[in-house]
Amino acid sequence: MRQPARTFQDLIVWQKAHRFVLSVYKFTELFPKSEIYGLTSQFRRAAISIAANIAAMF
Repeated sequence: MRQPARTFQDLIVWQKAHRFVLSVYKFTELFPKSEIYGLTSQFRRAAISIAANIAAMF
């Protein structure tokens, strides 16, 4: 049986969200530099929002 989560970082859903953020950052590095303040920024902020909202609910 698993131990209860002590911090939000112990939550499996947060760990998956964090891996998703890292993946999004890696993927968006391939975007054209002209998109750094447009699409790249929007993708990154959206991904971070998922993990941040999970942490905030804990």
